[in-house]
Amino acid sequence: MDRVVSGIRPTGYLHLGNYFGALRNFIKMQEENECFFFIADYHSLTTHPTPQDLHTNVKNILVEYIAAGLDPEKATIYVQSDVPQVCELSLLLSMNVYVGELQRVASFKEKVRRQPDNVNAGLLTYPVLMAADILLHRADKVPVGKDQEQHLELTRDFAQRFNRIYKNEYFKLPVAYNFGSELVKIPGLDGSTKMSKSDNENSCIYLADSPEVIRKKVMKAVSDSGPAAPGEPKSQAVENLFQLMRAVSSPDTVQYFEDQYQSCSIRYGDMKKQLAADIIAFNSPVFERIQELRSMDDYISKVARQGAEKARESAERTIRDIRSIIGIKQF
Repeated sequence: MDRVVSGIRPTGYLHLGNYFGALRNFIKMQEENECFFFIADYHSLTTHPTPQDLHTNVKNILVEYIAAGLDPEKATIYVQSDVPQVCELSLLLSMNVYVGELQRVASFKEKVRRQPDNVNAGLLTYPVLMAADILLHRADKVPVGKDQEQHLELTRDFAQRFNRIYKNEYFKLPVAYNFGSELVKIPGLDGSTKMSKSDNENSCIYLADSPEVIRKKVMKAVSDSGPAAPGEPKSQAVENLFQLMRAVSSPDTVQYFEDQYQSCSIRYGDMKKQLAADIIAFNSPVFERIQELRSMDDYISKVARQGAEKARESAERTIRDIRSIIGIKQF
């Protein structure tokens, strides 16, 4: 059985893009693998959230993970900061990581460009902490998006370098978990090609959104004036609406509006009403479970404690081994 590790930063609510991009596959993954799913609250500190926001966001993600279908009895679900061994491993790995290679990381250079007044050391060493998250549990596979592929390659480099320096093939070299054709890309309501809360929160449909909120967001979605002639290519904004519909609506519904578009008789208001109804119906079980779990503080705390205990047990074995390999021993 393969070990799989994946984390998410607690920067808000999960949205449909998260669900189709990862969560739906995580639910299947936990049946066939030994999975560690963590909420990366240490990573989120690079953006300096307020203490209240940080705690609330961690709870939101934990609740939504479970509501979406992750099972604490089948997978280890934990909060990163509840497993302090990750900090020690990050420190130990960093002794063999060079500043130059971290400065060349694409995501770091992008952050420097976008936030020149907040280029903190945590941003620079972000890949080291990420590697520690993965290597702490000696993962075989890691689900990664296109924007995280370089970080996984760095993790493999750090692991291989450690093995070479200490002449011990301790760390596995984790590979990307391949979802294949099951991975569905969900676009934004603002005409962008990816649903992302970092660009525009109103372009996202959150799993915690009420039916009323979903309906308002979808009705405000960007479209265009409609096709001028049969066979005219769709604009990006209209293709986004169809892509969302393909994800949540029946094939007959999608075909109906495709025919309407091709015949130049489509009414985007009608399409958006149907799309909103289908998103609400699709999301209803998750939304209702979120409302239920939000009032179950004792259960959420139990899940977090249980996950932390299981994660620490795995992490402590790794740290004990690493200390011995390096030569850190008690007198």
